Amino acid sequence: MAGRGTDIKLGEGIAEKGGLFVIGTERHRSRRVDRQLRGRCSRQGDPGKSVFYVSFEDDLMMQFGAAERMTKMMERFGLEEGQELEHPWLNKSVENAQKKVESRDYLSRKHILEYDDVMNNQRSVVYGYRNEVLQTEDPHALIVEIIEDALPSLVSDCTDLETGNLIPEALLQTVNTHFPLGLTAADAGLENRSDDGNLEFLTNQIKAAYEVKTNHENPEKIEDLERWVILHSIDQLWQEHLYEMDNLRESVGNYRYAQKDPLVEYKHSAYELFVGLMDRIKTEVLSNLFRTTTSRPEDYNRVLRSIQLSRPDVLAEGNTTVAPAPKMPEIQIPKTPLRRELPKVGRNDPCPCGSGKKYKSCCGKA
Repeated sequence: MAGRGTDIKLGEGIAEKGGLFVIGTERHRSRRVDRQLRGRCSRQGDPGKSVFYVSFEDDLMMQFGAAERMTKMMERFGLEEGQELEHPWLNKSVENAQKKVESRDYLSRKHILEYDDVMNNQRSVVYGYRNEVLQTEDPHALIVEIIEDALPSLVSDCTDLETGNLIPEALLQTVNTHFPLGLTAADAGLENRSDDGNLEFLTNQIKAAYEVKTNHENPEKIEDLERWVILHSIDQLWQEHLYEMDNLRESVGNYRYAQKDPLVEYKHSAYELFVGLMDRIKTEVLSNLFRTTTSRPEDYNRVLRSIQLSRPDVLAEGNTTVAPAPKMPEIQIPKTPLRRELPKVGRNDPCPCGSGKKYKSCCGKA
């Protein structure tokens, strides 16, 4: 078929012979495509003709039961197999089948758009937060905010679901796992405070420990380190979240068997996954906060010792034992966040080097 907006020009003597004859071997799922094919036969006043053939065994006819009804009707008329049929009822049956297909495809595209809107809303929130981390001049304030936001969830995870009471041993183990505080049951005194009191106590302890840690870091690299810790958590967990959303979208159709709207259930489950994603990002930041450093790995014990010695309760007990430093990964921290300094060049735009070629055929080829 000629491209859209392109007319087929008849050669010399073709018009006298009847013009262009378009033969269609089947009917398309869309009436629009059939009409475009039919419109190729006579353009700009030239003569032409078109004819379309359809079989009762075509998918379009079999899908909506039109073939079975028309076959029974033709058998009553005594028509034989393979005989050419032409009747307005047949054309009407094909058009009705095309309307049903177009209606179903429209609903399918509409649902796809609604599903994509849920993902786009989540993407805008995550990318907005990521851009804030890249552009902020004070990433330390974001770290402090994450500590205040993520710590309540750690405390709630250590609460007995049946009684609603705090489990001090579990909370103490969780805090010492994430942070190098070295708290004991005696100096923490979690049983003697309320939940809000414990939350305030632990928040102050973590902030004080982090301030001691930052004092031993390279002041020129500490901001890049804080940015890296947050960005690494966002990028890693966002990729995992995308896989979870794909699996959710594939399985959400099973809700139809329970007489539930899959889209409504998808939105509800997607919201729960997104809330969990943001909580995991903050928890991951807290886990990596004291496990990354701008100093050499062998200096890590000195940092941990300074954190513990800064606590008066440890000094009073004379406890200066520090756990061995974990194996520190080699991290290449960029000096500055990755930002595009020049305007973005499209693949088909002229190459900025001035060669006159397209960017994809010049500098963008590499």
